[in-house]
Amino acid sequence: MANPIGKREMARIPETATPLERMQALIETLNAYIEYYHGGAVELVSFDGETLKVRLGGACRGCELSALTLQGWIKGTVQPFFPDVKEVVAA
Repeated sequence: MANPIGKREMARIPETATPLERMQALIETLNAYIEYYHGGAVELVSFDGETLKVRLGGACRGCELSALTLQGWIKGTVQPFFPDVKEVVAA
């Protein structure tokens, strides 16, 4: 699936938002897509600028493809907006 989140969605986040607030908004937007298309969920656990830790839930919990969702869909969506993110891990 193509990345559903673009600059338009990110432009809705105030410029005064901290990187953590921006990441939270991005994860919440991504969660809406994952929930709609797959019945899964993603929740931000922590973000230090280089490592993003998320919790997968819903249909993603225990799914054999959750690693692909984590590295493909989540990391693939996050990195264009946060190029310093080196690692995306599940909690």
